[in-house]
Amino acid sequence: MLKDRQIVHLDLNSFFVSVERKMDKSLVGKPVIIGGASDRGIVASCSNEARKFGVHAAMPMHMARYLCPNAVYRNGNMDEYEKESKVVTEILQEKAPVVEKLSLGEHYLDVTGMDKFIGCLKWSNELKQHITNKTGLTLSSGLSINKTVAKVATGEIRPGETKFVSPSEIKPFLDPLYIQKIPGIGTKAYQKLHTMGVQHIHTLTRIHPDQMFRILGQHGTTIWQKANGIDNSPIIPYQDRKSISTETTFDIDTIDVEMISQLLTAMITGLTFQLRKESRLCACMSVKIRYSNYETVNQQLSFHYTSMDHTLIARAKELFKKLYNKRMLIRLVGVKLSKLVNGYEQIDLYDIEHERYDLYQAMDKIRKRFGEKAVTIASTIQIPDKKTHVY
Repeated sequence: MLKDRQIVHLDLNSFFVSVERKMDKSLVGKPVIIGGASDRGIVASCSNEARKFGVHAAMPMHMARYLCPNAVYRNGNMDEYEKESKVVTEILQEKAPVVEKLSLGEHYLDVTGMDKFIGCLKWSNELKQHITNKTGLTLSSGLSINKTVAKVATGEIRPGETKFVSPSEIKPFLDPLYIQKIPGIGTKAYQKLHTMGVQHIHTLTRIHPDQMFRILGQHGTTIWQKANGIDNSPIIPYQDRKSISTETTFDIDTIDVEMISQLLTAMITGLTFQLRKESRLCACMSVKIRYSNYETVNQQLSFHYTSMDHTLIARAKELFKKLYNKRMLIRLVGVKLSKLVNGYEQIDLYDIEHERYDLYQAMDKIRKRFGEKAVTIASTIQIPDKKTHVY
């Protein structure tokens, strides 16, 4: 039964900072801030020493510099972060029955039934220590009957600790907390509830679920359930997807380079939407051409982790320009994005403008509500259909 589940939430403490310190021991004990180098960037991660000055993730970099001017700043190294995250994930998959990878530094485990052998709390603590011994990274963990309570529990303890919340302790544990602690409450939902005078979870639980639905729709119902410690969502086993690709075979072989350029734009916008929808980034692209004589050529390019349209569109067109040198009729064009990782775009971490990021977010919302073809770049409207593949 769902009420008898044992769910663990594991959080690699200040993961990006911990990896940086693993590479550079001189950073230990110092306030460290990771994020975009310019004042328009945002903080991707920071150390506990920096948090004491009021710095936190998603804070504008100029504010972080004002609050903590003596901090050590790093742009970030996604290659190393992904490498360390992969090691932890492999350990978890070897030890735990079911593993879900929430992000580079977070995992859920379903350890239901293990209490019959060693006890879930003892087992999770031993697992944390094993990971620390293998990687040098520290973890916090929350253990309870569902994902929501386990994740909230992790956020309420100090680095390296474990918190167990039994079914009878769920309500007394959640009630005093601020509503921002509930996973999934975004800025708009928080602002709407705050204007109603709802600041603590206890107050939120006293609102009738029908009223929550009228205020925030189905999302309001979900928030109300989480506030009451109800979360039946399953642990989704992690699969290390290698790539995502799309290709088009033309009805008539073509040398229309302008049309192919528009097609590449459409291909990328479709793939990047899927990446962002799944909270993923890529660091490698390959473009494939099949000529009319069935000769197939491709070329590959690596870059910083991203899911942004304009960056990847430019890369795709650059690769096509290098590939297409025979001036022969083309039968097929394909694009593949690989080196996929879970994560979110770090605004300005790699000189990405806020305006473009906001535009992509707005377009994604429209696509999610009305369908992928509800909004697109004008130049891509009259192009052949594409076929998308996931590996």
